[in-house]
Amino acid sequence: MQLVRNWFNKISLDRIQLELMNTAYGSGHASLSRLDPRGLLIWYLFFAIIPWFMNSYLILAGMCLFMIVTTVLSRVTPFIIIVLCLGLIGQVGWLFIISLFFGGDISSALPLLKLTMKLSIVSLASITVFSGMDPEKISDGLLALGMPAAFSFSLSYGYRILPVLFEEFRNVLLSYRLRGQAPERNGLLYWRLGAYYLKLLVYAFFPLMLATAKRSRTTVEALETRGFSYGMKNPRSKKLKLSHLRMKKQDLWFLSGSAAYVALLFWIG
Repeated sequence: MQLVRNWFNKISLDRIQLELMNTAYGSGHASLSRLDPRGLLIWYLFFAIIPWFMNSYLILAGMCLFMIVTTVLSRVTPFIIIVLCLGLIGQVGWLFIISLFFGGDISSALPLLKLTMKLSIVSLASITVFSGMDPEKISDGLLALGMPAAFSFSLSYGYRILPVLFEEFRNVLLSYRLRGQAPERNGLLYWRLGAYYLKLLVYAFFPLMLATAKRSRTTVEALETRGFSYGMKNPRSKKLKLSHLRMKKQDLWFLSGSAAYVALLFWIG
């Protein structure tokens, strides 16, 4: 119980908000953040699609190892890694339990291991690209590759508004805690305290949605006042916005090195 209490003390709203702020705004110090976003997005599409057509454990393990290295180079916050691990364990774990319930045995763990490696490759590739680059660079890369301007801006805006929404959620949750009363006894395995916080989460949902709608309306009005729609449809404005994108030697080295590594894996596997 003391170990569980220590973990709960480390997982606080302030710590989660700090990790989200670091993910959205603190990616400029990563090694991959200096690469061209167009090359990284093409690199991501390869590792997001190709693993689903692979059946070799050796190739999948090699790709997974490569994704771990790129994730380390992106300097991803521990909070994102913990969420990824919990998601993989929960998604694959219940599939294994269901397979045992319907007459399976321990041999069903091998196909689930293959599924876990595929999910890990795609997830780590997503973390490498979207956590290792600034949201503005990701938006410019998508726009340069031909994606609609509204979609590119929405992705960048979603990354930047996430810490703001979490701050709003934190304020709403704290207001309910100030006006409410926590259970005097935590109960076995803190079930009463957990039920209390789940009830607060339900209560905080509707005020958070109203605050999000208000912020969205204010943002749209501010963007339209500055000529956002006209600027995104103007070819000269788009050319000026994307004029900073350059494919450098380090981009070519990264893409060629990744291609050589994957070719070696296919040859061995």
